[in-house]
Amino acid sequence: MQTVDQFNFSGKKALVRVDFNVPLNDNFDITDDARMSAAVPTIKKILNDGGSAILMSHLGRPKNGPQPEFSLNHLVNHLGKLTGANVHFASDCIGDDAVEKAEKLQAGEILLLENLRFYSEEKAGDEEFAQKLSRYGDVYVNDAFGTAHRAHASTSVVAKFFGNNKCFGYIMANEIENAEKVIAAPEKPFVAIVGGAKVSDKLLILENLMNVADTILIGGGMAYTFIAAQGGSIGNSLFEADRVDLTLELLKKAEAKGVNIMLPVDSVCADGFINDGGVATHDSNSIPEGWMGLDIGPKAVEEYKAVLLEAKTILWNGPMGVFEFSNFENGTKTVAYAVAESTKNGAFSLIGGGDSAAAIKQFNLKGEVSYVSTGGGALLEYFEGKTLPGIAAIEVINSEAQP
Repeated sequence: MQTVDQFNFSGKKALVRVDFNVPLNDNFDITDDARMSAAVPTIKKILNDGGSAILMSHLGRPKNGPQPEFSLNHLVNHLGKLTGANVHFASDCIGDDAVEKAEKLQAGEILLLENLRFYSEEKAGDEEFAQKLSRYGDVYVNDAFGTAHRAHASTSVVAKFFGNNKCFGYIMANEIENAEKVIAAPEKPFVAIVGGAKVSDKLLILENLMNVADTILIGGGMAYTFIAAQGGSIGNSLFEADRVDLTLELLKKAEAKGVNIMLPVDSVCADGFINDGGVATHDSNSIPEGWMGLDIGPKAVEEYKAVLLEAKTILWNGPMGVFEFSNFENGTKTVAYAVAESTKNGAFSLIGGGDSAAAIKQFNLKGEVSYVSTGGGALLEYFEGKTLPGIAAIEVINSEAQP
């Protein structure tokens, strides 16, 4: 794996794909700078070597060209505070302003380019657009794991113009290294926690995990399709009727492989998708009509906790219930604390981005687990066994080029 540690950036301009897609409030203040903070070590490595960094990112989902609310100019001051560097801003990512400022950029300075997605060519993976971006830098660094599953101009296509002068930043390297600890050679017993709304969203990851996991704990709305498929009554709980046969097939495969798929024996239910309505606990296979399971129940919580405390490797992808509602957060919260306790006892725990990462943050447990992924969708596809374009583009080495 070629990373920034294999390069000396002295006198070089590094073109760095970062993921600065951070949330902003109505005043355009950053409400969570985790993605920006995570990129600082890579940026500082380049600057401390005596190089300069030209950063490119997307922000939000602009539809028709430039939109002021999605301008990366909102991030300039905070980026300066995080890095302690002089930060310039280019009002376009490929126009004359960017070219001029890139040429004048001095060692130890940063140039932040305007939002890549103001151009439709970015998401289209347009080669001409990628080539224009490539002219800014001597070395290409991809440190945006959250977009690694996208074959966009800035995440994969641009790399072809750098020969061997391309590498992973620290975020990308850490994500790959930690994912491999889980999927390639996990210490046993390996427990995977898979939650979320739909079985269809997690089919591939479930199939792949069956090759390495000892136990898979199922939570969230997807659990009720499993339960209904086995003849249970699930009331008004989430249910994918067209996934029943596939669900039964998954259970048979797991049994054949000796993998224990655990479903919640009981559920905390509501009489509507609201926090302050009726709340009752029922066995998961006998939920009355008019009620829906919104969290795993107290018996399931204890069963899952016991399994997690015996684990040596843990992967968590997806919540146990609607943890945004206080009446239905206990399952996710207890699982989070059990993961933290198991980690304290020596287990390796990988939190798979998205809602799982949000839960770890909500319950103040980030420092209590081994690694929290920055890319939910990218990590999910990685565990599904898919090739991520952002990773493949760096790993393809041109034997004729010299770093």
